[in-house]
Amino acid sequence: MLSTLTSYQLAVRDLPRSLEVVQSDGLVQRETEYYLENIGKVKSIEEFMDDDRLFRYAMKAHGLEEMNYAKALVTKVFEGGRDDSDAFVNRMADGRYRDLAETFDFNRYGSATTSFDRAQQGVVDKYLRQQLEENAGATNEGVRLALYFERKAPGLTTTEEILADSALSAVVRQTLQIPQETAFLDIDKQVEMLDERLDVSTFSDPEELSDFITRFVAIYDATNGVADPALNLFNQGTAYGVSTDMLLTIQSLR
Repeated sequence: MLSTLTSYQLAVRDLPRSLEVVQSDGLVQRETEYYLENIGKVKSIEEFMDDDRLFRYAMKAHGLEEMNYAKALVTKVFEGGRDDSDAFVNRMADGRYRDLAETFDFNRYGSATTSFDRAQQGVVDKYLRQQLEENAGATNEGVRLALYFERKAPGLTTTEEILADSALSAVVRQTLQIPQETAFLDIDKQVEMLDERLDVSTFSDPEELSDFITRFVAIYDATNGVADPALNLFNQGTAYGVSTDMLLTIQSLR
């Protein structure tokens, strides 16, 4: 089994090629073709909701596949729009719904909503990236977390956004070696704890982001006892399945 670091690097080294591989899958091709052929015909919230195939594609593209059953909730998100600070979606902690409301802003654009690129190819691009991460997670959840963090972290502005996202918070806690039990603390205490050890603005710097993810995957592999088989041929000294080189890497990242 390849290490998390190696698998992650293979995925991001040539991301367009990785996405092409995802797109070549027969099922992905069929669902994408259907979406592109039909989304522009949708002129209202009702029509969007009535086409379950389009709805499910869009939900997955925005990381909301597990909420496919919640059509009443999504309808409320669309009907309220996002312009008013008191709009329903702006009061939700989960930022995925705000992304969905921005892509399909029926409240502002009405029947023209699905004519914009963000609702057409933009959704396809998001869907393919989601599928790439899902495929990675099928063999190594650490790779999926790393890819997700690489995609989402540059847009973070507050530590509260990290705490509101279970995947982001899992990466940060593991990287900073913060016990998972702290998730049960008062939110203000959690924010204070992260603010003392993390500056989210650094994630907008590609090099800083890369360093953080490299640290995460190294610790993830050490914690889960994952190491490249090839590395074991060159490293006789191991600790619980973790190569000496891997341990030295982790130490250098502290």
